Amino acid sequence: MRNRSVVPGIKVRARILVSGKVQGVYYRQTTKEVASRNGLKGWVRNLADGRVEAVFEGDKESIDRTIEWCRTGPPNARVQAVDVSFEDYSGEFSDFRISY
Repeated sequence: MRNRSVVPGIKVRARILVSGKVQGVYYRQTTKEVASRNGLKGWVRNLADGRVEAVFEGDKESIDRTIEWCRTGPPNARVQAVDVSFEDYSGEFSDFRISY
């Protein structure tokens, strides 16, 4: 993970892996709604091992807010852990989508 100083408006990319009861509880759909509301671009998907993976791109503050939401998730989720890694911003996404 790279050390990033907080600069207002800086664009960053974060990859998260969420474990716990996070599949079959609308986690992807609500993540899409929260990320879109926060102006983020990227994707979210289920993994075969039961985790959810997401990539967020946007301003650091919005990503931090979204990751904080991910620590709880939707009402029926039971999040055990959220692993976060920051990567180089790419600007490759035009929206936020659910990946299948």
